[in-house]
Amino acid sequence: MPTPPVLALDRVSRDLAGRRVVRDLTLTLAKGEVLGLLGVNGAGKSTTLRMIAGVLAPSAGTVRIDGEDLAERAELARRRIGYLPEVPPLHTELTVTEFLAFCARLHGLAREADAAVGRAIERCGLGDVRRRLIGALSKGFRQRVGLAQAILHEPALIVLDEPASGLDPVQTLNLRELVRGLGADHAVVLSTHVLPDVVACCDRVAILHEGVLRHEGSLAGSMSAGIYVRTAKPMKTGDWLALPAVAAAAPAANDGMHWQIRLRDGASASTLAALIVERGVGLEELRAGNAALEETFMAIAAGGATAVAA
Repeated sequence: MPTPPVLALDRVSRDLAGRRVVRDLTLTLAKGEVLGLLGVNGAGKSTTLRMIAGVLAPSAGTVRIDGEDLAERAELARRRIGYLPEVPPLHTELTVTEFLAFCARLHGLAREADAAVGRAIERCGLGDVRRRLIGALSKGFRQRVGLAQAILHEPALIVLDEPASGLDPVQTLNLRELVRGLGADHAVVLSTHVLPDVVACCDRVAILHEGVLRHEGSLAGSMSAGIYVRTAKPMKTGDWLALPAVAAAAPAANDGMHWQIRLRDGASASTLAALIVERGVGLEELRAGNAALEETFMAIAAGGATAVAA
């Protein structure tokens, strides 16, 4: 019997204040995939994420986690889902360790709390601030604390609502790297209106507009004409071709740090990003080289695209 997807939305809709804000949404997500949920403000992204996280019940349709109906088994949200809303639910009067220990107890990890907190702190790079009050941390570190509370119980599904909102460029790059790492062991939904975040982190993209799914497909497919990459250290053509995800590479400038990359079939932007980070040359920018995703997004936002593209 085939393994069910970690997340399955079947014709999910939600009415708020007498208006249907999400309509007939159908999506699936497997372990090891990062889905970028795109849309302009008011497109229905946050409402969709609240339904996925079990915070908001659908008006129609079904949300399933590992094949089980979330409405019938509400405890699945606590055990199998990690949720980071746009404004992290932090207790600023607690230290990082105290807050995460409190969250671990809420997840029923009383006996394993210390180990779970230690893993989350290490994974989110919070070791140097673990004894500091959350209220004294920068926004970047507070976002990391919010992410740590979402992953400390090792959920099957991680739901992130605008996690890079308000961060500076360095903090944003660090957060993208963290999200890419989470995608190796979990199913991740990343909601944002920032296209570079999706390009850097995600395997697939879904675009909502006025509550309707207008486009869904692999990110590699959306960028078939190439990817623009900028690194901190120079690379050569042979260096790129040695990476298993790369089919071709051409310099976009003469300094060795600006490149147009074409991926092999089946490879994703997140795979390429991980390989660049692993090589240690410093990933500073990665985006669709032909702006295909941007063109699709803008066409949908302007009302020019109405069909779902696979």
